[in-house]
Amino acid sequence: MPAGGPARILVMVEQPLIVQVIKLTLNHAVYVTREARDVPEATAALGEWQPHLAVIDMDIGGDLLLRHMDGAASPTRTPVLALTRRGDLRTKLAAFEQGVDDIMTIPFSPEELLARVIAITRRSYGQSIPFNPVLKLGEIEIDIMHRLVRAGTSELHLTGLEQSLLYLLAARAGQVVTRDEILDTLWGVDYVSESNVVDRHVRNLRAKLQNDWRKPRFIATVPGKGYRFIPTFSDRERAPDPVEAAGA
Repeated sequence: MPAGGPARILVMVEQPLIVQVIKLTLNHAVYVTREARDVPEATAALGEWQPHLAVIDMDIGGDLLLRHMDGAASPTRTPVLALTRRGDLRTKLAAFEQGVDDIMTIPFSPEELLARVIAITRRSYGQSIPFNPVLKLGEIEIDIMHRLVRAGTSELHLTGLEQSLLYLLAARAGQVVTRDEILDTLWGVDYVSESNVVDRHVRNLRAKLQNDWRKPRFIATVPGKGYRFIPTFSDRERAPDPVEAAGA
């Protein structure tokens, strides 16, 4: 890796929201990311951009990309962190046989992703990646490794799921994240739950952030759709959107 320069991370993952979460999480360290939507785009990026690490979704042609990497005329092979929604041992062993350096099951926590990326790059290049444990989102500060959040003068301790939920909403700051997207990303597409599981966890997170849905400070409700992250304190004083204020 270039001395003092950013490590390049290629991301080929199907769900755009998961891509956004990966990008936000890697802001904790000196990384620059590039997204590939499919195998041809990822193949081109490998040759043109020469990433230091590839994070690839095994469920959308990751095996084809790995075969291309094996056959490429390159003196060094790009390390790979594989992602899969199938967490069985057979799937993981098959991925390792295809040459991945590590594999992680979706859904995953931001701190797990960051720890694995740091471990792979350190093993592959023998260097420690510069790491900033605190991420600033407006006037919220998140210490990812200690699950500590500072909101103004308040210091909050979040559960792993609450921190993942905060990351998920923050990854699409200013835009709506639907309840189905939250459910699929944090619990998995096969998760069967009671109807209010997402709303309940958002309510718990809001309570810790001291967020009143009637005057959204960090998390605004968009009735019938989902939630929107507002990364500033200044929005606390604004008049609530009539649509947002219609319900929690």
